[in-house]
Amino acid sequence: MKHPEMPYERFLAYGAKSLTNAELLAVILRTGTSQYSATELAGQILSLNGSDDQSLSILYDLSMSDLRKINGIGEVKAIKLLCLSELAGRMQQGLKERNLQFNAPQTVAEYYMETMCHLEQEQVLLLLLDSRLALIREQILSIGTANMAVLSPRDVFRNALKEGAVFVMLLHNHPSGNPAPSDEDIELTRRIASAGRMLELELLDHIIIGSRRFVSMKEAGYLK
Repeated sequence: MKHPEMPYERFLAYGAKSLTNAELLAVILRTGTSQYSATELAGQILSLNGSDDQSLSILYDLSMSDLRKINGIGEVKAIKLLCLSELAGRMQQGLKERNLQFNAPQTVAEYYMETMCHLEQEQVLLLLLDSRLALIREQILSIGTANMAVLSPRDVFRNALKEGAVFVMLLHNHPSGNPAPSDEDIELTRRIASAGRMLELELLDHIIIGSRRFVSMKEAGYLK
């Protein structure tokens, strides 16, 4: 028989894949309270967004204060859960890094998706690449309000020339979750591309990150 409230025993008998999301979290929590088992406590965490899907992705959106509002989640448990979320993100990013190709927009978008899709403010990231499309450096160019980032083309090329880059790529997020480019995004992208051609620095792409979606300005025909 399976033991629904005994995740350790289920792990030993059937392996980690047999555990539900709540049971996996229960192993991290170790203990519950006098009222709730560790599994029930984990279930409360997974239900904080009001959904019944019990998705672990909710951990990306929770803060220390969010977690500590739950009776039975103290500082130590909250820290464990937040570190678990960060660890999962870094593991996922490490796997994607193996397949990262800067001439393939989807691999770039997937690599930066977890980092950028949860940001509450618009952020512009500059990627500096050498002649073989290897990453020299990445740099945050600007952090704006919820719907606007201030970016100067001069900042793009000053950094690119300083680092000896041959190609550059831009990424920025839309906190609204909709990655469709605005008129300002399109105009700015074309201005940067035009200035880059004069300096023999090619803008490979400008990728906009939304909620699990992205738009490549090059693939969309805005960058030629």
